[in-house]
Amino acid sequence: MQAGIQVENLSKTYRKGNVQALKDVTLSVSPGEIFGLIGPNGAGKTTFLGCLLGLLFYDGRIRIDDCSPDDLQIRYWTGYLPERLTFDRWMTGRSFLHYHYRLARRPQERMEEEVSAVLEKVGLDDTAARRTIRKYSRGMLQRLGFAQALLGSPRYLFLDEPASGVDPLGVITFRDILQKLKQEKVTVILNSHQLEQVERVCDRVAFVKQGRVEAIEVLQAGAQMSRVLRIRWAGEFTDLSRLPEIAAEAGTELVEASSGEARFLAETDAEAARLIRTLVSRDVPVVEVTSEQSRLERLFLKDREESK
Repeated sequence: MQAGIQVENLSKTYRKGNVQALKDVTLSVSPGEIFGLIGPNGAGKTTFLGCLLGLLFYDGRIRIDDCSPDDLQIRYWTGYLPERLTFDRWMTGRSFLHYHYRLARRPQERMEEEVSAVLEKVGLDDTAARRTIRKYSRGMLQRLGFAQALLGSPRYLFLDEPASGVDPLGVITFRDILQKLKQEKVTVILNSHQLEQVERVCDRVAFVKQGRVEAIEVLQAGAQMSRVLRIRWAGEFTDLSRLPEIAAEAGTELVEASSGEARFLAETDAEAARLIRTLVSRDVPVVEVTSEQSRLERLFLKDREESK
């Protein structure tokens, strides 16, 4: 049984420049949880991952499955995708994964099976796998890096900007992979600036600023990404009493309404689209639809206002 990740009073100071990257960070991540890290550049998120991986010296206490991060058994069960993964560009994609498979000391007789499985997961076909890495696009490199992190079916997965440079289809693929990993009880730490994707997949998200955890948001297991839609219509529509019924028909909720506009709560993209179709079919002359800031965007906006 996994014990999860426990972090207590974690601090990290880089001697060069005497930069304190982390300051008294205390948090826990439950087994099978997808935990997100967001915050401005230089906040300490990548340093936090480095400490969890046992790659950096630090002050404080970190326990993973009640073991030290550099315990060999923990490392055996850990997958990691760094923000800037170094590739031997003369290798093919498949030979690169063979190399990492051997570094992980995985069973030789299962190598081809496991390598083919992770290539399929990330959407790299056999033609791409046989191509030399120097011919890969930025998105293909990211897919390959994700594939190496998945080798060995890790129990703990640390991802630093996994969807950077990936096309929309790749982003959906990565999101689907994370949702399947959650079903398999894999514990994931995800650092990303793509707030919409973080909000879709994470159970909780920590907002990090200047080495401290300023807030932790609970996102209802990442199951849905609710948003408030502000809808404006032409002036000839005045019967606001019809709006609650229209909202219910679309599976949404009316938050408030006034002359010329209303705000609705939609839990999914499908509900948002259905609401707009329903309004138009009910002769509401919609002229503008805007989505208000997500909960995670509001953390950044709040921080900006407080910094002024």
